[in-house]
Amino acid sequence: MNRVFNFSAGPSMLPVPVLERAASEMLDYNGSGMSVMEMSHRSSVYEEIINAAEANLRKLMDIPDNYKVLFLQGGASTQFAAVPLNLIGRTGKADYVVSGQFSGKAYKEAQKMGYDVKCIATTKDDNFDHVPVITRDMVSPDASYVHICFNNTIYGTKYGYIPDTGDIPLVADMSSCIISEPIDVSKFGVIYAGAQKNMAPAGVTLVIVREDLLEYGDPKMPSMLDWKLMAENGSMYNTPPCYSIYVAKLVYDWILEMGGLTVMQEKNVAKAKVLYDYLDSQSYYIAPVKPDSRSLMNVTFVTGDADLDKKFASDAAKAGLVNLKGHRSVGGMRASIYNAMPYDGVVALVAFMKKFAEENPKK
Repeated sequence: MNRVFNFSAGPSMLPVPVLERAASEMLDYNGSGMSVMEMSHRSSVYEEIINAAEANLRKLMDIPDNYKVLFLQGGASTQFAAVPLNLIGRTGKADYVVSGQFSGKAYKEAQKMGYDVKCIATTKDDNFDHVPVITRDMVSPDASYVHICFNNTIYGTKYGYIPDTGDIPLVADMSSCIISEPIDVSKFGVIYAGAQKNMAPAGVTLVIVREDLLEYGDPKMPSMLDWKLMAENGSMYNTPPCYSIYVAKLVYDWILEMGGLTVMQEKNVAKAKVLYDYLDSQSYYIAPVKPDSRSLMNVTFVTGDADLDKKFASDAAKAGLVNLKGHRSVGGMRASIYNAMPYDGVVALVAFMKKFAEENPKK
């Protein structure tokens, strides 16, 4: 078997032990005589799977009892609409922080829906090379919520702190950093995340919502976007993304077996340090993100020459280091080093970067 080091931003690589477990259960899950792909979501066998997934995630993230855990469809992008539909009924207004492409899309979605929302901070003029500093006095006292994107996949930035929004619920898109480190869930009103970067195959979206916030939904919203309805039905108002939830459970199992999110964070810090230490030690590659906003999950860098950047991504793929091309909107390179990326993968990337710099001098 010849597996590559896959630096894709999503869908991304999954842990090999999880893939092996899923493969071993593909034809016959737990003596049921069928694959999880085939079984009814209303069966007792599948009910055990989804219940275990929620229980393991609650343990992993230390989710308080007064929060609901939902396994939904539509990706994080669908939640750009679901957030205002479910929350803006508190006061009719909301604040947004735009620190990259996806937080910008969330803001535009709420605007498009005609809601009274405003951007209280953005780093757009600095090409999103850092995250804004948000203080309580910046938050509108009558806002229903404050929305942020905790880790910006495209630009490689992350909040190194949890913004203090006082009594105003903080809503965070954590798609590209979920379960990569311990996080105090009680500091947030809502956490949501597409699973395909760090948690499962594409198809399932996680929403963690404080129970008291389920009372403000727009009664005219589509049923599939209604968090309260989904909570009342245990994420099974309709057929859920069964197989993706099953794989998410296996991923939760894998992290718990390793020692939980503290151990996961230690591994992620060690991996990122290898790459950032090299970037800081040389001048061939440029790391555009300010050090205090650097992501542990998505590391961006450029050579300063678009042709060299293109050659780098191509040559790296031939060397078994795939999907290093930066997002089409920013160019350059991006190494997504999520939980499943082994330490050896980052070491191999740095070795390739050194070799490429030696063999391709800048003009």
